[in-house]
Amino acid sequence: MQRGAVFRVLIGAVYRTITPVCQYAVSPYTFTHKPFVRSLTSTVKMSYSVLEKGYPNTLDYRMFFVNTSGNIISPFHDIPLYANSEKTTFNMVVEIPRWSNAKMEIDKDEKLNPIKQDVKKGKLRFVKNVFPHHGYIWNYGALPQTWEDPNHTDPETGTKGDQDPLDVCEIGHKIHKQGSVIQVKVLGVMCLIDEGETDWKVIVIDVTDPLAKDLNDIDDVEKHMPGFLRATTEWFRIYKIPDGKPENNFAFGGEAKNKEFALTVIAETHKQWQGLVGKAVDAEGISCENTGVAGSPYLIPQTEAKSIVDSYIAGGSSERISEEVNMWHYVKL
Repeated sequence: MQRGAVFRVLIGAVYRTITPVCQYAVSPYTFTHKPFVRSLTSTVKMSYSVLEKGYPNTLDYRMFFVNTSGNIISPFHDIPLYANSEKTTFNMVVEIPRWSNAKMEIDKDEKLNPIKQDVKKGKLRFVKNVFPHHGYIWNYGALPQTWEDPNHTDPETGTKGDQDPLDVCEIGHKIHKQGSVIQVKVLGVMCLIDEGETDWKVIVIDVTDPLAKDLNDIDDVEKHMPGFLRATTEWFRIYKIPDGKPENNFAFGGEAKNKEFALTVIAETHKQWQGLVGKAVDAEGISCENTGVAGSPYLIPQTEAKSIVDSYIAGGSSERISEEVNMWHYVKL
């Protein structure tokens, strides 16, 4: 496929035109239903498709992943953490594009871990626009093949893991699509103490961003993007207040730790994930089914993966979002 070529995807009787972002083609998997297949191509010789089931902005919506071989995969377990052999570049799964409000996340409890919208009290969750911030102020997502063990007490924070993959804030200028798998360089990390649990927030930048060559550690962020780290701290501190919750607290007084510290956190949570997917620790309800982790007791064949995806309702167009999502909210600390 040539750069700039256009292809069309059939959704029932409706075609949508999609322009791929690079020359790497993806062969969509063949399903009993005709799911929405969308090409999302990363920047460094990796490419994934997403299969959308259910209707966006509904409780039934799910986004599954397919690799370049047409195999269904888990974005939690099957996408490699490291994007190069030197282990200096990382893969990031984009769950939430910048400026959007829907709280989308890799579902660690459902088989094959599709992206879905978080639900609170039976309703879809949207983060509030807390002035002057609109939605998420970065591309937000997760580092695959990482996991914060709830039985591990972090020696730096004195709190236990939140049982999720590592959260990532990508601070470049592009707005990446939900489900994109992009390559990033690590700059540093913050630590939110969320309801008594360790909740790391890794600060990264897309390797193709114009600023990537200038940003090599956390101090470079303030130098080239003055005020951005302060805004990030403020965002995490106040974003739950409009929902009636207190402001969030941070370890290290809200200070962002440097790249070396962040790499240590990533390496440790990667080991914790290895214990999880290798069944060395109790999964405690987490779905560890995967289709590509060699030696994992949770490895399943493609026939079973296809059956899992086929069990969800077919995809379709989005439901309308309430205008309340666009409201401004004001807080005073």
